[in-house]
Amino acid sequence: MLSTDKNLLLVEDDAERASLLAMHLGEMGYVVRHARDGEEGLRLGLETDCALVILEHLLPKLDGLEVCRRLREARKSLLILMLGGRSEEVDRVVGLELGADDYVTKPFGMAELLARVRALLRRRRAIVEELLERQHSGERAFGELRLHLGSRRVLLRGRPVELSAREFDFLAFLSATPGRAYTRAQILRQLWDCDFRGYEYTVNSLIKRLRKKLEDDRARPRYILTVRGVGYRFAEPGELVPTVGAGETRASELVVTAEPLGRSPHPGSPGAGEPQPWGSSSPGSQTTSDKYQLGSSK
Repeated sequence: MLSTDKNLLLVEDDAERASLLAMHLGEMGYVVRHARDGEEGLRLGLETDCALVILEHLLPKLDGLEVCRRLREARKSLLILMLGGRSEEVDRVVGLELGADDYVTKPFGMAELLARVRALLRRRRAIVEELLERQHSGERAFGELRLHLGSRRVLLRGRPVELSAREFDFLAFLSATPGRAYTRAQILRQLWDCDFRGYEYTVNSLIKRLRKKLEDDRARPRYILTVRGVGYRFAEPGELVPTVGAGETRASELVVTAEPLGRSPHPGSPGAGEPQPWGSSSPGSQTTSDKYQLGSSK
């Protein structure tokens, strides 16, 4: 399941600025959820099904750059637009290097910010449409791995891999959204269509069997990757480099870490790792000119 383009997360500690931004975004049809500090922003960014995060650079509890870095590690396809009160080029470069898709310095015009939001979401829609087109073609290709959805066949380096029905269903589910992390509870509900609390480690057994069949080195998997504190994800195309020899390094050896911030990382706990419902907000009825310059350097 892909997140809708209408769900946005705003991480901003200035209540007045947040209210103004939420009002204008709401008028454009977006559903905006607001986090008031970096820790809350990171938690909501990991738990909720948002398409884009508007992230303040300077935040209490956890700096915006650190929030950006952790979100990018855990959710590769999430769009991140940073708002910075600093005009130095080095700050913009650091933000972009840590994973931000765009960086806007204050003060900025509302029209410019909304245009950047629309541009980022257009780019995302194009990527999603391309992914769906590949899925509907009946074949998925990931480096040396091929999935034929119609015939339910899997080929690795041109040779067939024998999978059980459950193993194939799981591989097809996870590979439909490369880079997106799923909790064990979410995987159980997807494959068994119900909530088997206490049986989350059934997923571990399934992962172990698949890695045995697909991976050259189960200790350093290339396809099904572990996201510590969250669950599992399928590798993105850029991570699927050719098989390497001994002593060489590949990007997919890195294990993504997402800290649970005081929450129980056990995905079987009630509500653990689950997307939270989006509520509509009513930030106020005041109207403001689009030329209004938002914010000043903190």
